[in-house]
Amino acid sequence: MTENRSTNGAEAAVSEAVPEASAPVGIDDLLERVRAGYDRVDPREAAAAAESGALLVDIRYAALRDRDGLIPGALVVERNELEWRLDPQGSHRVPEAVDHDLPVVVICNEGYASSLAVASLRQLGLHRATDLIGGFQAWRATGLPVISPSEA
Repeated sequence: MTENRSTNGAEAAVSEAVPEASAPVGIDDLLERVRAGYDRVDPREAAAAAESGALLVDIRYAALRDRDGLIPGALVVERNELEWRLDPQGSHRVPEAVDHDLPVVVICNEGYASSLAVASLRQLGLHRATDLIGGFQAWRATGLPVISPSEA
């Protein structure tokens, strides 16, 4: 880390909190590194986790939800709001974000963006965050319940 000679305390705090960039890494390598840090779940495991109290969080954008439907009981949080809504210490958190021990299963469309989202949630201290292998498409293909767009 380079020395920060700024007299601005906020800049110094950010500089210390954000590590310097290392050598560039491709997205496939990044996904592999991120996923090595936790156990992902398949659709049936995600459904069982929800039955046991885990929070299913659908981060798909509206057009995909409108096209494909919703998972019953899943909390819909747009990806760009995820950290603000699930941080138990945040002023914009959802009521379900009660503490850092909350089991969370993040669901995107096919299981890629959700892995990167989990890495971010884990950095916030949500140590039980995981994601759904294959995303919503795997959930639906497994035959698990889906609310059709016309019912939603």
